[in-house]
Amino acid sequence: MKIVEVRLRQVQGVLPTQGDIWEERLARPLDIYQDYRLLDDHEGGVQQKDGFAITTVFLEIVSDEGVEGMAGPIPRSVASIIASHLSRLLIGQDPRDSERLWDQMHRALVHGRHGEAMMAISTVDCALWDLRGKWMQQPVYRLLGGSSREAIPTYASMLGFSVQDMGLVRERAKYYKSLGYCGQKWFFRHGTMSGREGLKKNIELVKTLREAVGEDYDLMFDCWQSMDVTYVTELGLAIEPYRPRWLEECVMADRLGGLRRLKEKLNIPMAGAEHEYTRWGFKRFFEADGLDIIQPDIYWCGGLSETLKIAAAATMYDLQVVPHGHSTIATAHFSVTQSPIHTPFQEYLVKWNDIHQHFLCDPIVPKDGFIHVPETPGMGMALNRANVQREELLFTQ
Repeated sequence: MKIVEVRLRQVQGVLPTQGDIWEERLARPLDIYQDYRLLDDHEGGVQQKDGFAITTVFLEIVSDEGVEGMAGPIPRSVASIIASHLSRLLIGQDPRDSERLWDQMHRALVHGRHGEAMMAISTVDCALWDLRGKWMQQPVYRLLGGSSREAIPTYASMLGFSVQDMGLVRERAKYYKSLGYCGQKWFFRHGTMSGREGLKKNIELVKTLREAVGEDYDLMFDCWQSMDVTYVTELGLAIEPYRPRWLEECVMADRLGGLRRLKEKLNIPMAGAEHEYTRWGFKRFFEADGLDIIQPDIYWCGGLSETLKIAAAATMYDLQVVPHGHSTIATAHFSVTQSPIHTPFQEYLVKWNDIHQHFLCDPIVPKDGFIHVPETPGMGMALNRANVQREELLFTQ
């Protein structure tokens, strides 16, 4: 079997919304500068009166046997790397040779081992797994070793929900708990430069949520690299009595010493590394001993092939692996294969998934708080043409 075509297909459509889908943005690293702190921009598309307009790209890899692997959605910037650098490495190759193809792509991009270059490799890797699953008439998780459980417990990730109105926060926390989610992750709006007033609001958010959901329920909080050690220390000490399951990405990704100091200062588990790439990048985090939970993103860190290696290495350090929830379908195929003690649950970004899965025929949606992995061959992805208002073939080779 040989790869005969690589295609990049851009699709556009509008997700119907009642009002703005993004009610609130999270704190960001650039918020240390006032001009950026005041911006209220959002990701994934453009809010319009009739809904949220989305433009995105899907990768399609076709074999000479007519089997087609699919991955995405991805931004156009990542797609351009596939077109300009990776497609030539794929044509004429056997798509079943996963290790060789990954190694060749990695070696070909020596000037872009991280960031969008690795995101491009990750996308190709996921498309190849989809192709192999379809060729073997098996869901991808079967190719990865089979399931460790019937369904995956899921926590609701509340990116984009308002954190200003505590009455609304309380109401929504209770509602999503009633849906069966095993926990919730909320996103702080205020970083270091928001000062004492912002710190008080962050603490109030944690207090309100704990009172809303009760004691025996997991709450996680994401700092999204927008704080420093001193600020997180004060915040962490103030919220320790409310028993967060973890604090996430407290400082910028390369501040490994800061993570270690926070782990020593606080009685709250530390999570992070969603913005890290490959097993070699994660090795730094393992050795720094600053995290309790690592969160590789399958579409960023190197694909399913590399995430399996990262997860295997993490078990030697007795770390939990709970992937970043950017790409729910690929993450589900990974998570269901892992030991429940190392990957106890999966993230489900509630609003982001409405956007990210808008063009898919069978989006994954938790039922009673659990994700059931598709049994269809491959990843279980196909374009829902009914939601595509316009499409363009950006590249084919």
